[in-house]
Amino acid sequence: MRFQSYGVAGVLTACLMSVPALANSTGITGYSGKTAQTCTTCHSGGAAPTVEISGPDSLQAGATGNYTLIIRGGAGVKGGFDVAVDNTAATLAAGTGSKLQSGELTHTAPKPASGGEIRFDFSLVAPQSAGSVKIFGAGNSVNGDGAVTLDNSATTSKTVTITAAPEEDTGGCSATGGAPVMLFSLLAGTMTLLRRRRA
Repeated sequence: MRFQSYGVAGVLTACLMSVPALANSTGITGYSGKTAQTCTTCHSGGAAPTVEISGPDSLQAGATGNYTLIIRGGAGVKGGFDVAVDNTAATLAAGTGSKLQSGELTHTAPKPASGGEIRFDFSLVAPQSAGSVKIFGAGNSVNGDGAVTLDNSATTSKTVTITAAPEEDTGGCSATGGAPVMLFSLLAGTMTLLRRRRA
């Protein structure tokens, strides 16, 4: 009986110890680097990766831009991410293998590396007025053993300039639009003058 108790206790301990590792395998938010918290709060001990956000440096107000968070190096077997923005008027949209959670983007499952990179695509819908949006991104490079040790992460950011949308044509007169009217007036005046001379 005593051996069975030890066996049960061992299984329970193993299960409880694995909870932190498994709890975030479907993604976690609040660790993008926007605040002081990053993925290294839990994952550490391994070589740090490099993280980059690629995509347009500027967008027109209301336009949608496509972006990619790229993780290179570190353990490099699998990876996860967290992306947030500093402008509440901007909207993030999840790509394949990610989800929107608490206003941020994170992975649905650790993504395997391909060609030495782990890539997460996403979109940003710009606010309706000019200004800027800062994108914060964290990338976690893991060895895939289910533990939080010998993994590591890095953060990055990208500022996107939001330009005013072009004004719509209201159909009003313009300098070029008035040219045909002026030409018609000159021709009419010339014809009147010629008639007077003939008379």
